[in-house]
Amino acid sequence: MARKATNKLLQKAKKSKSDEFYTQLSDIESELKHYKDQFKGKIVYCNCDDPRVSNFFKYFSANFKQLGLKKLVSACYKRQEIDLFSSEKTERGFYFEYEDEKAEKGIANKDGMDVIHFKGDGDFRSKESIELLKQSDIIVTNPPFSLFREYVAQLIKYDKKFLIIGNINAITYKEIFKLIKANKAWLGVNLGRGISGFIVPEHYELYGTEARIDESGNRIVSPNNCLWLTNLETPIRNEDIPLSKTYFGNESDYPNYDNYDGINVNKTKDIPKDYKGFMGVPITFLHKFNPNQFEIIKFRKGNDEKDLSINGKCPYFRILIKNRRLDQGSKPLSNLR
Repeated sequence: MARKATNKLLQKAKKSKSDEFYTQLSDIESELKHYKDQFKGKIVYCNCDDPRVSNFFKYFSANFKQLGLKKLVSACYKRQEIDLFSSEKTERGFYFEYEDEKAEKGIANKDGMDVIHFKGDGDFRSKESIELLKQSDIIVTNPPFSLFREYVAQLIKYDKKFLIIGNINAITYKEIFKLIKANKAWLGVNLGRGISGFIVPEHYELYGTEARIDESGNRIVSPNNCLWLTNLETPIRNEDIPLSKTYFGNESDYPNYDNYDGINVNKTKDIPKDYKGFMGVPITFLHKFNPNQFEIIKFRKGNDEKDLSINGKCPYFRILIKNRRLDQGSKPLSNLR
């Protein structure tokens, strides 16, 4: 029993650490510059951000006029857990509203803030936070990675535009992949090393060759495994992936799956331009995916609902796609050999 309790606590600690990654201003600026024309007249809600320290709040308050925002709301969660062994005082969550009047006065620092306290902890799932969500147009934040599925489900439920950071593995979540397949969400511009690193608390271990302390004393880790997920239009979303490879004459480079009528493609750049059938491509394909060029069929599984395999071995996760640009009525080339 003690072992189970210990494991539970360790898992909780692990989740807590991954939820304490704070986004750098430089990464926010690098991504947000691609969406500026979509914010005019909008209410932006950063519902996982303490306005006193959040770089999302810093970015939007500094660019309030330039973006033409109607209002900016930034909300902060405060843990409410308390028990017989706790000596800490519980705090209420709070939020701050930034509008034209505050922008004119330049109130964008913790000394000039008149925060509004929630009755509860300010969790994004609370009724109070949801009410603010309903009044907002675009949600932009770095949500808790451990609650990513639930967080995105809420955005979809209330039909909100969003731009959020998540782990690349989120693509493999069935709930998230379903949205991507249905064209309700897609990847943003920056991915992997395009997100340079996150600010972590003092107690968090600096790991990896790119871990560092910046000139402001912030502790930075660079996991290089994160992405932006959005339903805002991106500049690369409607660009075709350039295809130069051919299937005919190079069949041996594209082995067939054991349990699905399709071929395996190891790299997005190697997608053959003349193949009309089904193709399995790596998940990183989604970063360049143009829904007008390709159709997403399914993720990972063959006809037997087991992982796609080649000669009994399973390649890393594959997404099955088909080229929309080719004649949809033609028989798949894999059957013409």
